[in-house]
Amino acid sequence: MPKREKSQAVFDRAMNVLSKGVSSNFRYWGPDSTPVVKRGKGAMVWDADGNQFIDYRLGWGPIILGHADDRVNEAVAKAIENGTTFAATTELEVEVAERLVEMVPGMEMLRFTNTGTESTMHALRVARGCTGREKFIKFEGQYHGAHDYVLFSTASSAIEDLGHRDAPLAAQIGGGIPAKIKEYLYLLPFNDFEAVEKTVIDHHDEIAAMMIEPCLGNISGLEPDEGFLEHLRKLCDDHGIVMIFDEVKTGFRLVNGGAREAYGVIPDISTYAKSLGNGYPVAAFGGKREMMEQIGSGSITHAGTFGANGSSMAAAKAVLEILKASPVLRDLSRRGERLKAGMDTVLTDAGIPHQMTGHPNMQGFLLTETPAKEVRDLIHHNDELYDAIAKHLYENGVWVEMDAREPLFICEAHSDEIIDETLNRFEDAVASSKK
Repeated sequence: MPKREKSQAVFDRAMNVLSKGVSSNFRYWGPDSTPVVKRGKGAMVWDADGNQFIDYRLGWGPIILGHADDRVNEAVAKAIENGTTFAATTELEVEVAERLVEMVPGMEMLRFTNTGTESTMHALRVARGCTGREKFIKFEGQYHGAHDYVLFSTASSAIEDLGHRDAPLAAQIGGGIPAKIKEYLYLLPFNDFEAVEKTVIDHHDEIAAMMIEPCLGNISGLEPDEGFLEHLRKLCDDHGIVMIFDEVKTGFRLVNGGAREAYGVIPDISTYAKSLGNGYPVAAFGGKREMMEQIGSGSITHAGTFGANGSSMAAAKAVLEILKASPVLRDLSRRGERLKAGMDTVLTDAGIPHQMTGHPNMQGFLLTETPAKEVRDLIHHNDELYDAIAKHLYENGVWVEMDAREPLFICEAHSDEIIDETLNRFEDAVASSKK
């Protein structure tokens, strides 16, 4: 086990002043095991006791270039010398917006905000404002942030709480959400052509939007079946429904143009965060001009004191310039494929039934004999064996999420040598966990 004396001392202090000692529920592992990170550089992080880890969590996805990337940090340091927040438009903000419009297919106009939660919340409001309808379709297992409208049937939901597949229930995540909120949702299984078509045909006059993670960022990166996103696009077109892509995880990670480019389907609105700032808090939502122009016209409200602040805009500009100038994501995909193929070989050689999942830059694996296409299929996954593998990796300096639902994220700093070392330790972890 990694040393923990200093980490525990810090976390004991945290428990006195932070609820559960953390600032996000998902960071809490328990009173005697929650990690305390000291620093990160490149593909590595170190905890308060100096234990070093190859990091495949990457802050749950934001780190696309590497922790503490010098190019991004230098751009931010230079920008903040001029101040950060002015309650006014800045040229830097305009430059970042212009680069986003240039890089993202079909992006015509956008607004900046600070978090993925804010971006999906505002995108949903725009869809409702543009259509005059209130309900929306959400797919089971998808996580769209922590605002009330979307905290139902997420990756955190127990599968038994989802109800029958043909009559899904809205499984609420936590308390404090008004009971009536669930009445605004239609919950549907992902990759189910017939279920979504029937719902749209029966209820299209009530449905403002479909909110879609193009691939399941909290379900091991599961990807859409061939033609599924195209099917959703046609249904939205035929029935006047706003198609929203939640690209908080896929944006500036799969390819430069995100899931729009990777899957060849252009939604009406997309949301972005995470990789856009390489760890700095920046988010955006945008798409068709005709919809985005409704904001500020008196019909749809969007506001935020810290939206487009100088530090976040400087980080985003640096990230976008790096992605445009060099084949970062293409090279990342090549190394991600090496990691994916290597883990596949290890699991195959060990005789462990499994399914490799996701895009190379946001991938995972499920220990199952039954092919998984959506969240309900995870009932066949061997949680116990996965936990043993992940625990062994952590104890030996490779940090993946202790839950197969969260993908492994790759960044530019994951070199071929780091991938090779990871595969060596993965082989040891699998062998040890089978005993």
